[in-house]
Amino acid sequence: MALTQLHDVRNFRRVDSKLATCGQPTEEQLASARSTGVEVVINLALHDDPRYSLANERGTVEALGMTYVHIPVQFGAPTESDLLAFFEAMDSNGERHVLIHCAANYRVTAFLGLYRRLRQGWAADQAFQLMDTIWKPDAAWAQFIGAMLAKHGG
Repeated sequence: MALTQLHDVRNFRRVDSKLATCGQPTEEQLASARSTGVEVVINLALHDDPRYSLANERGTVEALGMTYVHIPVQFGAPTESDLLAFFEAMDSNGERHVLIHCAANYRVTAFLGLYRRLRQGWAADQAFQLMDTIWKPDAAWAQFIGAMLAKHGG
């Protein structure tokens, strides 16, 4: 039986009244997101593995009347340009109800922690608190996070 509610998605977190994060949702869960007021879906996962992606996520999201932003981040090799594209997407949609997802909510929580620290000025422990509830970054991600904090004054 397929899960149909947004809160059933792997590693779902309701961050605040306008922001939620999770792993890969199904089409039904995207419809559930829309019914809860989500206006924008930001996807940080790739579209090359059917285990972790939908056949036509953009089409599904847009058919539901939501805006779709896709920033494909290679899990083993995140880049500064990926992060800056995420910052732009967040800045552009700050007042809207946003769902951010990837395959398991790992990329999302790392990027959101960096956004909170570097763009919103949060203390590091608070900025990465959500990430800490889901995963401990591997060596590649720990290096990337450290490099971005050092380069951008975090």
